[in-house]
Amino acid sequence: MHKRLIAIVTLMVTVLAALGGCQKDTSADKEEKLTKVTLNEVAHSIFYAPQYVAIEEGYFQEEGIDLELVTGFGADKTMTAVLSGEADIGFMGAEASIYAYQEGANDPVVNFAQLTQRAGNFLVAREKMDNFQWSDIKDKNVLGGRKGGMPEMVFEYVLRQNDIDPEKDVAIDQSIDFGSTAAAFSGGQGDFTVEFEPSATALEKEGKGYVVASVGVDSGYVPYTAYSAKNSFMEKNPEIIQSFTNALQKGMDYVQTHTPEEIAKVIAPQFEETDLDTITTIVKRYYDQDTWKDNLIFEKSSLDLLQDILESSGELDARVDYKDLVNTSFAEKAAK
Repeated sequence: MHKRLIAIVTLMVTVLAALGGCQKDTSADKEEKLTKVTLNEVAHSIFYAPQYVAIEEGYFQEEGIDLELVTGFGADKTMTAVLSGEADIGFMGAEASIYAYQEGANDPVVNFAQLTQRAGNFLVAREKMDNFQWSDIKDKNVLGGRKGGMPEMVFEYVLRQNDIDPEKDVAIDQSIDFGSTAAAFSGGQGDFTVEFEPSATALEKEGKGYVVASVGVDSGYVPYTAYSAKNSFMEKNPEIIQSFTNALQKGMDYVQTHTPEEIAKVIAPQFEETDLDTITTIVKRYYDQDTWKDNLIFEKSSLDLLQDILESSGELDARVDYKDLVNTSFAEKAAK
């Protein structure tokens, strides 16, 4: 009987050890199942808070993705990375996909998720202007953005909406490199400058400028930035695109259900060079103007408006069909 008991105990120990080994293997297998995905973003900005929430909260890992984030520093560079296969997914203004399509890309870059629904730049003046009107910009010098880029085109769209001719009524300097306009403005160039965050807030804190208008508020809802990938990549890897979109949707859900203070704390590790108070100020500014959609669906009306803006800026040779450059199936599934 004693020997039998010893045999049973020995068997149980063996089984438990085997189960423990299986559990370790399962954990290792889970890590091995993470799929490497390279995302090239047009810029690293608090404007894209839901994306950084998804990264910091581990939503991509939950969806089986090992995300590598690369900053392209310009839609043209991000698009080049996607077309060359250097990046699996690009995050930029959707106008880049239209330009590539019109240039005859055999493998079009298709938009599958929209993140921001307003422009993220602000008009900064040298003096406080509590009762600013867009007519105040007439006959002034403004430091603008790159010709054909979303920041500049939406800015010009707002001017036209206010009966201001961007070519005749205002002098827009488009010669300064993106990211250098705030420094140029601090150095004395221009009467106004169009700035993204954190440059707009930095100018205010330094007493060198004052935000007098939000291009995003005055332009209305615009499909400012979207995620896209080559059609061939999407067809070969639908599960990756779906998992990626699911993670983003979780990030979108978070910013819709949390305060700017909570959002700022989560994304702070992404912006170590910026203090938490500044991050919170910027998040609140974007939060209050309804910058982020509650879903990622890129609507047809949004593409139509984008093409209206491109046409008004003289950057569109011919309109493209919605079905050729937008796929909403992944975003629709993620939103359910």
